[in-house]
Amino acid sequence: MPQRRTAIKDLRTNRTKHMQNLNIKTELRKTIKKFLTSVESKNKTEAQSLLPVLYKKLDKASKRKVLHDNTASRRKARFSKLVQNLS
Repeated sequence: MPQRRTAIKDLRTNRTKHMQNLNIKTELRKTIKKFLTSVESKNKTEAQSLLPVLYKKLDKASKRKVLHDNTASRRKARFSKLVQNLS
């Protein structure tokens, strides 16, 4: 446990930021899982409707530095390729 007042404040802010990052990550994982199940079931309309939502979540995670920018763009490219190959 930290002793100094500033260290205690830092601990408090770190916990809140950790919880915010965790929420972003779990929402992203849920959306990815939903998207991948729609792709596996060959449901192109549902996959196409989930793709912009997935892009938004990836961009938000990238903006908040939860994911690296290149990681987010790589995943976006792979997910769009999955939708294109559904035809």
